[in-house]
Amino acid sequence: MHHLLSYLSALAIIMQSALLLNAQTAQGGRFDVYGVAFYNQENLFDTIHDEGKNDADFLPDGSYHWDSKKYTSKLHNMAYALSRIGMHEIPQGCAVIGLAEVENSRVLNDLVSQPELAERNYKYIHLEGPDSRGIDCALLYQPSLFKVESFQLYPYVQELEKDSAFATRGFLCVIGEMAGEKVAFIVCHWPSRGAEAFYRQSGGRQTRAVKDKIIKENPGIKVFVMGDMNDDPMDISMTESLGAKGDKWQVTENDMYNPFYNYLDRLNTGTLFYHGKWNLFDQIVVTPNLIPETLHYDEATKTIKVTTDFSSLRLASARIGYRDYLITQKGSYKGAPHRTTGSGRRWINGYSDHLPVVTFLVKEKKE
Repeated sequence: MHHLLSYLSALAIIMQSALLLNAQTAQGGRFDVYGVAFYNQENLFDTIHDEGKNDADFLPDGSYHWDSKKYTSKLHNMAYALSRIGMHEIPQGCAVIGLAEVENSRVLNDLVSQPELAERNYKYIHLEGPDSRGIDCALLYQPSLFKVESFQLYPYVQELEKDSAFATRGFLCVIGEMAGEKVAFIVCHWPSRGAEAFYRQSGGRQTRAVKDKIIKENPGIKVFVMGDMNDDPMDISMTESLGAKGDKWQVTENDMYNPFYNYLDRLNTGTLFYHGKWNLFDQIVVTPNLIPETLHYDEATKTIKVTTDFSSLRLASARIGYRDYLITQKGSYKGAPHRTTGSGRRWINGYSDHLPVVTFLVKEKKE
């Protein structure tokens, strides 16, 4: 049984795209499809100093020599990349996109004003946080596809007394309606690898507590946790602290399902490239009520039956947003994400040091 389930888990990755294609086109337009994505913006700073923020490196006289030309190009590049996420599957663009590493509301105003995003009327949710680097999380959304009801920034609470004076990113929670159903998005940017694993495990515990609180206050709500976790899917912070499992049939009521679990482990691909190897820090995980499959095992006949239900909003597939223009095409960093700056903080006019991730949700249209 265990070996068969492991085989099915690996096979599921290959079948995801086919499942979405069937849902979207082969069945006569019977389904609505929604995209939910996350993308780390790699230091989306403007050129103006914000009082109390450590943004000196991103001023014209700072170490990045960050001027209006570089900032304008960065905005254009990121808006183009954001507008293209999931375009092959959903021409209307993603309903919701979580962001990390944005400085303030000014940069978000400038970002959604770029032609590629403005034509889809993207809006944003952002609450200023206490991070020492001056970076926050945010949520972009299309009002025609997602209706915001409430939002809140839950602070990251230091569990160790010695760290009580250190502030880092909190957990941005946005609750609203998509596809006629109540959903919540929790956007995270857990502590970096410069800190011990304990701090990301703490982030996982706190994110899980926020998720549980939302579900308790909103029974039946469907919850997405997304972000740059600074850990891989199989790390303790994800599997135990957050409770994000890679096998959907092992997900219990209090767990979450991580559709990106097997990409790194079995396909050796990720969202950022460091010291010659891939990591998959950028992930989107979902509550069990978004899993469409139900698995039944008959001990007597030793057979497995899988049933699917798309009568309500369900997860159809997930993938990394790999595009040629997001990848360095030559030189010593060939094959790695095409980032904004290279070694020595040299401007190379790229996109981000991370790749985006996207999930596709499907719901059967009413007759």
